[in-house]
Amino acid sequence: MVVRYKTPSTSVENETETRILKAAQRLFARRGYGGTTTRDLAQAAGVAEGTLFRHFESKKAILVRVATDGWVELLTDLLTELSEMASYKAIGQVMRRRMGNLPRNVDLMRVCFMEAQFHPELREQVQGEVIGKMTDVTEAFFQTAIDRGVYRPMDPRVVARIFLGMFAIAGFSQTTLGSDADSPKEMQALAEGLADIFLNGVLLERELD
Repeated sequence: MVVRYKTPSTSVENETETRILKAAQRLFARRGYGGTTTRDLAQAAGVAEGTLFRHFESKKAILVRVATDGWVELLTDLLTELSEMASYKAIGQVMRRRMGNLPRNVDLMRVCFMEAQFHPELREQVQGEVIGKMTDVTEAFFQTAIDRGVYRPMDPRVVARIFLGMFAIAGFSQTTLGSDADSPKEMQALAEGLADIFLNGVLLERELD
């Protein structure tokens, strides 16, 4: 099932919708979807409950929109940085910047990673409309690197899924491991570790006998 939302037609409606989505992101992250009522959402956004339903058909539609928009923003930023890299080996720098930005998006990350587990229709829409498209773009990126001889010959889609999966798991860990994982030192170590493992693997190279 795909939950659809209504499209606003004026700048005032756009502003109202943005307030609703920001309030929803904050409340869903802190209280959970089940612990947040539409009345809570309306009050936090500073609108009447009826106004909320003029923009979205249901609370579930709001959750889907928050998570879908969040994934689009996070992964689009990531892929934009990848496309602007001076070298295919500069993934470590990209990872450090992306991981450094995660604390600013902690509410969004909690919604994307935590709530999606409990809502099959949310997983369906996010995976089908967002992650699938981002995997396609990332696959093309790594295919180019393989064609240029920068990376060894591999299935580029597998590489893309592993890369995006590492980023996703890192984001999930930042929402669940507590304040120690949010320190700049820990974030940098995690980013460098991800980049190193992705580029070099974990096996120690040994000379053949």
